[in-house]
Amino acid sequence: MPKMLKFTRFSLRDFLIAAGPAAIAILATCVLAYWLVDPSPPSAVTLSTGQENSAYETLGKKYAGALARYDIRVVQKPSLGSGENMQRLNDPESGVDIAFVQSGSGEHQAAERSGLVSLGSLFTEPVWIFLRSAKNVNQLTQLKGLRINVGPEGTGVPELFRKILSVNGMEAGDVRLEMLEDTPATVELLAGRIDGLVFSSAPDAPLIQMLLQTPGIKLFDFSQAEAYTRRFPFLSHVVLPRGIVDLGRDLPPKDYHLIAPTATLVAREDLHPAVVNLFVQSAADIHGNSGWFSRRGEFPTASYTEIPVSPAAEKFYKNGQPLLQRYLPFWLANFFERMWVVVVALGALILPLSRIIPPLYVWKVRSRVYRWYGQLRAVEQEIEDVPPEKHAQVYPAQLQRLNDIEERVNRISIPLSFADELYGLRSHINFVRRRIAGLMEKTAP
Repeated sequence: MPKMLKFTRFSLRDFLIAAGPAAIAILATCVLAYWLVDPSPPSAVTLSTGQENSAYETLGKKYAGALARYDIRVVQKPSLGSGENMQRLNDPESGVDIAFVQSGSGEHQAAERSGLVSLGSLFTEPVWIFLRSAKNVNQLTQLKGLRINVGPEGTGVPELFRKILSVNGMEAGDVRLEMLEDTPATVELLAGRIDGLVFSSAPDAPLIQMLLQTPGIKLFDFSQAEAYTRRFPFLSHVVLPRGIVDLGRDLPPKDYHLIAPTATLVAREDLHPAVVNLFVQSAADIHGNSGWFSRRGEFPTASYTEIPVSPAAEKFYKNGQPLLQRYLPFWLANFFERMWVVVVALGALILPLSRIIPPLYVWKVRSRVYRWYGQLRAVEQEIEDVPPEKHAQVYPAQLQRLNDIEERVNRISIPLSFADELYGLRSHINFVRRRIAGLMEKTAP
């Protein structure tokens, strides 16, 4: 039975020898492509948010929850605000991958040099100027001499407020600027120790909601809002509708005109495209509904940002969610989306190899038989034109050599489908043997 199995099983050894180099080449190509394409997103990313009780802090928690569904941990890193976030993105040692940044905080060329990309604008961040109602202020020029908190330098609000003052013909020294963080500044305003404070934030920030409903606190109305947007292209004109805060109490009691930069997500250009895609998809879920200053579907958008938009984000804004992610788990869809070029290339490589390997296998198996034909031919050459005096030596020696060849051929292991090759060789050995035997009879005394 063991001998019979030697002649019936598939010759795995010959197949591996024939297909091995091609398989190794394909495997090496796959490993190289996997390393170059990098289809696996990182398990954690660092998001620089904002101050305590700010809209950025609240949003950071929402994004962390959204990406946690895909097993990606978002490490939230508090900051003073937009200015500090930009500094962190420009510093590779900070460890920050992505951050909330206010429009107007950077320039296109500077962002390109620093390797930063925008994931799009998320929402408008109106400039809120809250004043004690005892101060009758209708124009910004009336702020001269007042104590106004604009927040620490890292928030981005101080620079924005200086720009606003400059177009009103005022210098920063005309207003007594305070640099407290938002929460302490609110306490100071309510205690009457400062005259006003400036925020640039989404309306759902807890401090904004509180101040809009606090008696004795007045919101400044930018009656010249449209003019500001013409002077500063990164600003837009928005209206806080009457009664939007509390319809029952009619808060606010009138429409308020505000100027608003937009909040954007800015990332390093080497952030994994799959993570970029998840952040943009999460942005669509978080910011896609209608709000106080936007219609449904207006945000997120690739507009209102001076920083180049990431190709992965731009693709989402044009085509929506990737097709495969609608039907497959995220990790599998991302793998195919990142590796499709490699799959196509491998298909083009495997197709010709599939036609080459079977003939190679056949040749390898048959070569175990065919190589003995060389030995057989050598025996025939030895008995050609032998001088009569050497017949007695040459013929018996070649006959013994032929017997040795036949014995070794009988030990060849070959698949049953190639048995005809083996039996053909044995018949040819027998043919040469008969020929030698005939010559020996002719030369016998």
